[in-house]
Amino acid sequence: MADGPTKTAFGRIYPTRTDWLAKAPPEPIIEPDLEIIDTHHHLWERTRGGARGESWDVPSFRYLLHEFLADCATGHNIVGSVFLQCHAMYRKDGPVEMRPVGETEFVAGIAAIADSGGYGKTKVAAGIVGYADLTKGDWVIPVLEAHIRAGGGRFRGVRHSCGYDADPIIGNSAPDMQPGLYLREDFRAGMKQLAALGLSLDAWGFHPQMPDIVDLARAFPSSNIVVGHCGGPLGYGRYAGKADEVFADWKKNATALARCENVTMKLGGMMMRLAAYDYLGLDAPPSSEQLAAHWRPYVETCIELFGADRCIAESNFPVEKMGIGFAALFNALKRLASGCSADEKKAIFAGTARRVYRLNC
Repeated sequence: MADGPTKTAFGRIYPTRTDWLAKAPPEPIIEPDLEIIDTHHHLWERTRGGARGESWDVPSFRYLLHEFLADCATGHNIVGSVFLQCHAMYRKDGPVEMRPVGETEFVAGIAAIADSGGYGKTKVAAGIVGYADLTKGDWVIPVLEAHIRAGGGRFRGVRHSCGYDADPIIGNSAPDMQPGLYLREDFRAGMKQLAALGLSLDAWGFHPQMPDIVDLARAFPSSNIVVGHCGGPLGYGRYAGKADEVFADWKKNATALARCENVTMKLGGMMMRLAAYDYLGLDAPPSSEQLAAHWRPYVETCIELFGADRCIAESNFPVEKMGIGFAALFNALKRLASGCSADEKKAIFAGTARRVYRLNC
């Protein structure tokens, strides 16, 4: 983890540096026939200033259907994907609570284009995870119902993030975030309605929030909770240079979380928070072997604790594209699953995702 000055402002999103990514030596694709469902990617077109405190250095940052399909075409067998909420294309007008439905409308349209038959085999956004403010309690019901209608059969759940840290360098998941979101009565009233509709919660926080996710999972044992980015270990700000301490704390809480049978863990997504390497300061991207070495303690521990039937693979693109290409990223995840059996690999890379997100791909 970073233990000194870096060129990378970790926790912030920057646009893809195509020329830099091209400096990575090509790698043979590991197990190219293995089916993959990318369970976490975004689609957006943003302008300078971004959303919710994110920053980058060029006027626009585009990652839409063609960009995602170009990444999918780099060698791995990507058969489908799940879109994750990212504040894209919210409605301009109408009640504030309803504006996130615009994101589901936008993504459902892209999914329909991908399904038309003219864009290859990948079922892009076969599942859609959007946003609804669960602190609205019963009032969230019409918002969730609007998402379901807009999703055209693809809407699967909500991501309502809880990432908070007192260190301003970290960059919280929302500017007004306060500690303990998942413990609040108003949030849990909304969670009750989410579960009643058969929808999942994508829980995203930092590793100090993992006990809150454990408490939530225990309070709603019949709900479907998916934890993003290996539980969000932090390696910058006040956590810089404390890799052993962070891992010990993370592992203790991950062990407790794994005892909650309604929780599934996503493998990946640690580029901007773990701070394993200073990607804006490197002359070229790391190899898949190097990335696997950085992420091994977390990914292998997740597989050991949760098992293949509760682990799923994610690209977190285009966010991870700040530090590595798509082909090398999934090579790294395959390296980290190399000790698994053939059936376990099938589960981690596609089978478990089909069950957890109820996908037809």
